[in-house]
Amino acid sequence: MAYRTRTYYTDSQKALMWERWRQGWTLHQIAQLFNRPHTSVQGILSRTGGIRPPERTRSSMALTLVEREEISRAMASGFSIRSIALILGRAPSTISREIKRNGGPGCYRATQADQAAWDRARRPKRCRLAENRELARIVTEKLRLQWSPEQIGGWLKHTYPCDETSHVSHETIYRSLFIQARGALKKELLQHLRRTRGMRRSRHHTQKTDDHGRIVDAVSISERPATVEDRAVPGHWE
Repeated sequence: MAYRTRTYYTDSQKALMWERWRQGWTLHQIAQLFNRPHTSVQGILSRTGGIRPPERTRSSMALTLVEREEISRAMASGFSIRSIALILGRAPSTISREIKRNGGPGCYRATQADQAAWDRARRPKRCRLAENRELARIVTEKLRLQWSPEQIGGWLKHTYPCDETSHVSHETIYRSLFIQARGALKKELLQHLRRTRGMRRSRHHTQKTDDHGRIVDAVSISERPATVEDRAVPGHWE
């Protein structure tokens, strides 16, 4: 039995893929860049509903790998937590938590601690619709009435002008529909949008081709034969 080889993309290839998708390229056009089937591109883009995930960055307040290496060396040299904190210009409680959550003084490793911190930071922030179930219920009802996300967002601001907890942007509604991992709105509500598709399209996208609106193999009226001038055939009448 033959097995299909799994297609892998590098981070730079994925970045190019998302950029072309933002510019309005089709799945087939993007796939041609990598000489791959369009289904492999669709698999990458559909994971987040056609919406590019934000680029991950480290908080400026978080410990860096260099600081963690300094902690590791200082502990090996017998420095106290307060001494390490003074060297790094950090609070002693920060150093203490860092060591405890990464194995303690005897097992602390800078590289492993840095990777663990990066993995822990992956936890996504819950969106407003996931936290406010009453707001999600209202949005669901309006979507089932064929309201657009833009209409819902505007109606909420007009109906609850002094209650910001009852406000939600149309972009949040779209993202909650297309990114099911948020757990805010059910996927079945996609069928109530004006355009029922499984992925969010770029505003630059168009399905118009170069010959859109043109008659294929058209013959100009200036090239009509002279026999039409006598109007002898009904089809030649004007």
